[in-house]
Amino acid sequence: MSERTPQDAASGAVVPRRKFLKYAGAGFTLLVSPLGFAAPPSILAVRVWPAEEYTRITLEGQAVPVFTHLIVKNPERLVVDLEGVEFNSVLGKLPSKIAESDPYIKLIRAGRFKPGVVRLVVELKQEIKPQIFTLKPIGEYGHRLVVDLYPAQPIDPLLALIEKSAPDAAARGEGETPTAEARIETAQARADDESEAGPDAATEAPKSRRTGRKGKPKADDNVARLVTIVLDPGHGGEDPGAVGRGGSHEKQVTLQVARRLKAKIESQPNMRVALTRDADFFVPLHQRVNKARRLQADLFVSIHADAFVKPTARGSSVFVLSERGASSSAARWLAQKENDADLIGGVNFDNRDPVLARTLLDLSQTATINDSLKLGKAVLTELGQINTLHKADVEQAGFAVLKAPDIPSILVETAFISNPEEEKRLNDDAYQDKMANAILRGIKRYLAKNPPLAKSKLAALD
Repeated sequence: MSERTPQDAASGAVVPRRKFLKYAGAGFTLLVSPLGFAAPPSILAVRVWPAEEYTRITLEGQAVPVFTHLIVKNPERLVVDLEGVEFNSVLGKLPSKIAESDPYIKLIRAGRFKPGVVRLVVELKQEIKPQIFTLKPIGEYGHRLVVDLYPAQPIDPLLALIEKSAPDAAARGEGETPTAEARIETAQARADDESEAGPDAATEAPKSRRTGRKGKPKADDNVARLVTIVLDPGHGGEDPGAVGRGGSHEKQVTLQVARRLKAKIESQPNMRVALTRDADFFVPLHQRVNKARRLQADLFVSIHADAFVKPTARGSSVFVLSERGASSSAARWLAQKENDADLIGGVNFDNRDPVLARTLLDLSQTATINDSLKLGKAVLTELGQINTLHKADVEQAGFAVLKAPDIPSILVETAFISNPEEEKRLNDDAYQDKMANAILRGIKRYLAKNPPLAKSKLAALD
């Protein structure tokens, strides 16, 4: 087995792999101590991925470690014991990988607790709800133990977005802290009031949707309202996505383009925008969909950078969900590759939302898919103005990230990162700006012909 040097996310440093002997005549790999006895399995790499939503610690080794954990109070600490693991220099460097800006971890201590047991003590900045699970080897990764530190009180993405849109609207009542429902209702009302400053072709409800049965305008609906757009930078964290020949990671390019597009959308009247991730961390596919639904998004745009086995493949593409199978074998292959992100990025499958899982299996989404096709066509037309189109038509396949049953959703493959020429363009600031402008023009083109319906100002908090 060759030596690997995975990159550490927090510091950008490279963690060297420990070499081990492989005997050609044996059916297994054996570590040998100087005395000839089998050595305990080593941890070969440690990575830390801090983010506002949660912080992830990943320990990668030669085998799945047996572990136990407990929460200790006053002060808040998480203790994880790893049995049958050798304490080595890799684990010794774990404390240095914690950034001061980490929202959850104050520091980590690692050392031998007793013979055959390594103890990790994570000193915390706030109360957390940990999820600890193991992952089998896949791709370039070996066995992984994943420690996810989630806040005890989950962050409400809708409340955060509304308060950002109307920061002074959260105050309600005198001398008392408003409830989350009250803060959302007040902030949403203020944000919607501010959006009524003038009509906008992209967001004003059409006459047919603003009238009652007798054709009379409905006072509640005869207003412009904010359009909420969720941008989804593909991959992230443990999942680098496609890697270009020049070393570019898809996860980095998609985040850069998404940030540019977010800034442009924020400058538009009657639009607000949120990212499924705003840093280098992994978000499971179902959580990306779930976040868009909790934000009551009007549109969902997932941004990617394609790759193929041949470096000559080039061009931009747009995909939407299919109910009846993929529109081509290439679309089917790409959907399977993108859906494998959960396996690479690392998902605790025992903790998925069963309600959402049932929702995503509901195939009564024809109207939403039709709207997605319209949005996809509008964006593809604009992409054709700045880049070659890999396919002239919007393609369809079973992308898990596009399965919101009530939100028009598209997946944009900006270019082939596996093509050396396009890889250079994807890393060029000017080209990223052109790409963001093109996607925004497509969104506005779609909204001009398909204004969103009025919706409740108070989001469901379930």
